[in-house]
Amino acid sequence: MSYATLMVYVNVDHASKALVGVAADLADKFSAKLIGLSARAIVPPVVAEGVVIADHASEFEIAQIRRRLAEAEANFRAIAGAERETEWRSALEIPTTTLISEARCADLIIIEKSGRSIDFYKAADTGTAIMGAGRPFLVVPGAVKSLAADHVVIGWRDTREARRAIRDALPFLRQAKRVTVIEICENDQKEAARHHVDDVVLYLARHKVRADGRVEARLIGSGADQIIEFAEDEGAELLVTGAYGHSRLNEWIFGGMTHDLEPDLLSDVSLSDV
Repeated sequence: MSYATLMVYVNVDHASKALVGVAADLADKFSAKLIGLSARAIVPPVVAEGVVIADHASEFEIAQIRRRLAEAEANFRAIAGAERETEWRSALEIPTTTLISEARCADLIIIEKSGRSIDFYKAADTGTAIMGAGRPFLVVPGAVKSLAADHVVIGWRDTREARRAIRDALPFLRQAKRVTVIEICENDQKEAARHHVDDVVLYLARHKVRADGRVEARLIGSGADQIIEFAEDEGAELLVTGAYGHSRLNEWIFGGMTHDLEPDLLSDVSLSDV
């Protein structure tokens, strides 16, 4: 398998040239079509006791939103270049809802990491989109300008989500020069964890991916932080994990993953028990 279509979400208020550049480079890497997507919602009127107190959607403001979307398209096309197969989509809708809906068109969605507090009328919420889109996401920190993905670390847990994550990341894994599978476990679970990791390494070998396995006992603190520290120490450029639900996702992305790892690939966005 490979990625035939990539989608990059462009924030209409601060279109990231670096993010679109990363997406364009990946489109070349996988010989894929690149779709640019942006959305901005019209703020609904404020109503109290049946009386409209404030109607924010004037014709002028709607025209301004359309202008900003057109500017985002122009920026996307300028960065992506005419030599690539590209497409642009935009909507006057809630950005997160639009991204989840349009995800049906793509094999991989590339998005900039969002903060903890966003305006849902103006920006897509990364965590909610990952949990609802049913597609793998490449979550890119704002400072990243390129992605070689020569060394990939897989944060393994013996779960459905982690299995799907590896499957969805195979195009990256096949092109990587080095792949490391690591499981963090309790001291009394090392034997079972080693068996899990060995199975994953063999699975990857059958898909022409050479990988090394690693098992480490959980230290005090978050297992996610421990994986991040390992990836940083090893100089990894890409981290593959499963998304396990809203609270765990917040821990893995916005808690443990607030370090400068560049970037994080979060795959299998199916919601599981939290």
